[in-house]
Amino acid sequence: MLDAIRAAKDAQSTEHLIQPLLRGEREALRVLLATRQGAVLASTAAINQFKALIISAPDNLRAELRQLKRPAQITHRAQIQGRPAQDLEHRMTARALHSTAQRAQSLQAEAKDLEKEILILSREVAPELRGLLGVGPITAAQILVSWSHQGRFRSVAAFASFAGVSPIPAPSGLTNQHRLNRSGDRQLNRAMHTITLIRMRLDPATKAYVARRITEEKTPRHAQRCLKRAICRSIFKTLERTDRAKTKTKTKTRSIEELVRAA
Repeated sequence: MLDAIRAAKDAQSTEHLIQPLLRGEREALRVLLATRQGAVLASTAAINQFKALIISAPDNLRAELRQLKRPAQITHRAQIQGRPAQDLEHRMTARALHSTAQRAQSLQAEAKDLEKEILILSREVAPELRGLLGVGPITAAQILVSWSHQGRFRSVAAFASFAGVSPIPAPSGLTNQHRLNRSGDRQLNRAMHTITLIRMRLDPATKAYVARRITEEKTPRHAQRCLKRAICRSIFKTLERTDRAKTKTKTKTRSIEELVRAA
């Protein structure tokens, strides 16, 4: 009993790094992301099942698909159900391939439709975020879902810690080293990792930075960790600035409406 009371007092006195999540636009993006992720996972499972069916299919059916790439195989089998003249094993395998291919196509179409909705909504909520290099519709939506609203995080460091991109000291003897942070929101960390990889591949300034770090006898992983932290800082400042501007615009619009009513 005394331990529970002491734990409750410690929790009340602790300074919280973040605030609760908001609903509205953030919740709309969350449900779209979750539904799309479910469709992508189900589509992957259907494609894996399609591959397994091809491996165990009769020789003549397998030879028919051997020269085609995977998307063409799925399209081909989704259009052709089977041939009555073939034996039972061939007909039922063709029927299974047809059903699985149609399921994979349907799930892929569903995922694309949901991604279009996510793209439109993320542009409406934070157009400045979508303008950053390497930030696509899915990564932007995940960042907005995790960030939620202005003031939720007390600082850039708190946001970086929540994203799992803040370096953790790991000294060893006379060396002062850091290691990767494997805590925090892993979906947000995944979005930061995706943006980092895109910039390392497409951005000349990022390529120059990584090359300079390597010449300083740093590892590519060390350079990548530093990049994640810098990208996290840039994204946080962009989101806070965008949300602050939206709040000012809403306040100004509300004031004008009140003046009109008063007149």
